[in-house]
Amino acid sequence: MLTGSGAPGAALLGVLGLLVGSFLNVVIHRLPKMMELRWAAECAEIQNTEESPVDSSAPEPFNLMVPRSRCPQCGHQIRWYENIPVFSYLALRGRCSQCAAPISARYPAVELTTAALFAWCGWHWGPGWEALAWCGFSAAVLALACIDWDTTLLPDDITLPLLWAGLCAAGLRVTDTPLPDALWGAVAGYLSLWLVYWAFKLITGKEGMGYGDFKLFAAFGAWFGWQALIPVILMASVIGAVIGIAIKLKGNLREGGYVPFGPFLALAGLTSMVFGPAAILSSIGL
Repeated sequence: MLTGSGAPGAALLGVLGLLVGSFLNVVIHRLPKMMELRWAAECAEIQNTEESPVDSSAPEPFNLMVPRSRCPQCGHQIRWYENIPVFSYLALRGRCSQCAAPISARYPAVELTTAALFAWCGWHWGPGWEALAWCGFSAAVLALACIDWDTTLLPDDITLPLLWAGLCAAGLRVTDTPLPDALWGAVAGYLSLWLVYWAFKLITGKEGMGYGDFKLFAAFGAWFGWQALIPVILMASVIGAVIGIAIKLKGNLREGGYVPFGPFLALAGLTSMVFGPAAILSSIGL
């Protein structure tokens, strides 16, 4: 699966990846907050009575476009030249230009990772719709991994479009996955983790994972086909076990001792894109 198609497409998509990665940082930070605001508005609407009417004043707009990015410490509005992917972080030496508060290294890390994934897609598939499709897959999965790690949430706003995009890509023959394999992959991906969830809950009385994991695994089935599901879940389980044990030994488990499964599932999906599901099985001797 590692047969290259030349540097021009890789370079072009790598630059695009830097820009998309910068936007992904906005999505990772703002989308969970947008969900919280949406839930709060829905709760307020449900609780509304004649004795306590809902405040009719319009809230300040908050979405992926507005307000403009600001320093969370001092409120300094980020200027355009302070928002150039990677380069601005290096020029500012990882600190706010106004108050010198540290800027998380994850911002350039997400940008560089997105650029690397996009460049790989361009090198492997060359310029064309297939490369762009897998670039979109990479961006969505990376955003989901970071959001789930931060909040233990896998938003439907990303997982469901990712699922449908995989089915559409297969149906339009943009990817190599036949549509029947994609369709049954989505079905098997969702149902398999759904059954594991209910079996675990019936045995222990606890919830071992969230519904977002079902949808993400279904999306992988749509993109890779049902044949890839076992390699992906095996790799995700191994990675999750190793990292989970390491975190536990260091005593860094979050409250409740919960480690989200989505980031490991996402990493397994990206690994499958780069190396292929068959390579995962052969690497563990299967």
